[in-house]
Formats: sequence, structure tokens, C-alpha cells
Amino acid sequence: MVDHRKLGRELELFASAPLVGAGLPIWLPAGAAARYAVEAYVREEERRAGYQHVYSPVLAKREMFERSGHLAKFGDDMFPAMPDGEEELMLRPSLCPHHAMVFASRGRSIRDLPLRIAEIGPMYRAERSGVLSGLSRVRSISLNDAHIFCSVDQVGDEVASILAMMRRAHSALGFSPAGLRLSLRGPGGRYLGADADWDLAEDLLRKALAEAGLPFEVAAGEAAFYGPKIDVQIVDSGGRESSLATVQVDFVQPARLGLSYVDSGGAHVAPVMVHRSIVGSMERLFGHLIEVHQGAFPPWYAPVQVMVMPVGAGQDAAARRFRDECIAAGLRAEFAYDGSLGARVREAVRRKIPYLAVIGAREAAAGEVSLRLRDGRELAPQPAAGALALIRSVVESRSVDLLPA
Repeated sequence: MVDHRKLGRELELFASAPLVGAGLPIWLPAGAAARYAVEAYVREEERRAGYQHVYSPVLAKREMFERSGHLAKFGDDMFPAMPDGEEELMLRPSLCPHHAMVFASRGRSIRDLPLRIAEIGPMYRAERSGVLSGLSRVRSISLNDAHIFCSVDQVGDEVASILAMMRRAHSALGFSPAGLRLSLRGPGGRYLGADADWDLAEDLLRKALAEAGLPFEVAAGEAAFYGPKIDVQIVDSGGRESSLATVQVDFVQPARLGLSYVDSGGAHVAPVMVHRSIVGSMERLFGHLIEVHQGAFPPWYAPVQVMVMPVGAGQDAAARRFRDECIAAGLRAEFAYDGSLGARVREAVRRKIPYLAVIGAREAAAGEVSLRLRDGRELAPQPAAGALALIRSVVESRSVDLLPA
């Protein structure tokens, strides 16, 4: 298996620049196109599941991170504060305090719960230079994050729904996790909150895994400072294991940040905060996807889905017309005309483009297209509309295969 850093350079998916700095990858057009497709899919899945999307700033006052507990428990992984008059601003290491402010933006009652807030948002961690690696360990992180504010008796259903959404998303992206880990408290004093709340949170996650019939390993000492979590584990080309997606139960931050809702009896009660990320950060996710697929992404999020090639100059107009029809149909398509047909085909295969649409004199006269697949298969010439429909059916079904089932 080729390392994602090598493939990322060869396929021009991402780059680093000395003037930008280590751990701050630049997404090049091909990588950005693939990422955009995945982000659109994730946002739509979340919308269908009742999430509301927000945008929040990457900075906040030092006080917010003091109150949330991040500064005391996570401060070594945060960038230094920036003076702002008599205040100090800090780059966030996570999105949860900002999403707590969304909940706090107006009064809430039990009728508002569960409130599901989602964002693919940037955050920053002061990772040491020695641990930085390609996309898998970075300082600038774009996290698929969400926070569900709910009552205690709603937690089980929310966690079950999250686990099901994870399975759907990972299947659509074309990978299977290495395993699930139930991350619990360990010895030491880095955890916040009451033991009774921790016991309940751990029990809720364990029960959700059991009811879903999912095998898992227990990892004592791997919990977040505010609560236990279920981590979805992946393994890279070097055999190193890391966490990708996660679901966490938090009784701590809502109380520390003064969140409350009015329950059915009129009392003010702190909500439970369920943290979850379905696919993790875009950086670590794509580091993994590049290696899983060796750069040959499923058609639905391939950077370029169709490369259109005329055999000769006499077919330029027909080829450009088919390229334009692909783009109008929502596909990412390009037109290749320089060099011999063989050289153009080899270049498209090198770039791992799923579909090569070849138009020669016979195809142009008949309004047809000959499709070649990146795995070497060739289809008989067919009407251009049929070729376009075939590609669209695979893309829209988010199949990992190149042909319809």
C-alpha cells in the first residue's frame, strides 16, 4: 500500500509550502473537488437526520476556554493567546464551546430537544513538529462536528442514530473501520465532573454498543476530559492506528457554560451534550481514503469523473459537446486533446479518472460515445445520452463500483 503523502503529491491532491508552515496543508484543486463532494454528502445526510448547520468563528475569548475546561485540561495543545485590548483571544482547539453558545443564544425548553447543531468547521491544535504527518496529523483541522443537546432519556436513541449514520457514511466512502473502541476514564486527575455522571455516561455508551450488536474494545484512560466516548479506529499504511469518527457523552461542559432548558415541570435543567463526528476531520479522513483506494476514489467523489477525448481534431466539436453535457448534468468533466490518443488515455489512467469517453469519427457521426473504465474495461459504443445516464446512475447511487449493479 502506497503512503497517502506520496499519492497526494503524485495526484496533486494536496501540498505543503515552507512559507505556509508545517502541518498546514493546502488543498489543491483535485483534492478540493473530492473534499467538496464528500462535505456535500455529509451535510445532506445530517440535514435529513434533523441537524441544523451553523458557522462559528475560529477565535473566542480566553474566558470561554477557561469556563469550558479546555484551557486547564487541553492548554498544552492550544496556540498562545493573542492580546485584544484588555482581553485575550485564542484559536479554538475544538468546536464544542461555540456550539454551546448556539444553544445559549435563546431560551430553550424540553420541546426544543433534541437540538442537533452541525458544522464542518476549522480548528487549530499546536501539534509538535515531530508528530506532524501529511494529512493524518496536522495543525489546521476541518472537522465534521456536531453537538446534540438533549435530556438524559434521549441519549440512547441519539447515540444509536449516530452509530447507524456512521455505518452508512463509511460504506458510501468505501471503507470499513478497523474496529470500535470504548474510551473510558483511567487513573489520574485530568477528568472533570462527578463520578455519578461519568458512570451514567459510560453505561449509556456501553448499552448503545450492545444494542447495536457492535463488537468493541475497552480502552481505559482514553476518554476526553469531559466524558467517555466511542472511537472509530482506522489503520494507516504503516500499521499505525488512530481515531477517525467519535461519539461522546458530556455532562460537564453544559453545566460549566451555564446551559439550561425548562423541563416539563418548569424546572431549569442542564442538557446532556452529545459530541459526534461521523467522518472525523477532512484531513485525516482523506489521508485514510487516499490509502484505502490508492487514489482511485469511488466515482461519486473522484476529482474528475469523466475525461472526454476526441480521436482526432475532426471530433473536437462532438467531444466538447459531450463534455458540456456532462458538466450540465452535474458531473466533473474535462476535455483532453493534446498528444496521441494512447498518451491521453495513459495520463487519464494515471490520474485514476473513472470514465474515459472516447469519440472517434464513427461515434461522432452516430452521436455515440465509447466508454473506457480506469480498470481497463471497454464498453461498446452507445448513444451519448445512454453513456451519460450510465455514469450519472453510478455517481448518484454513490456506488463504489464503476458500473451499475
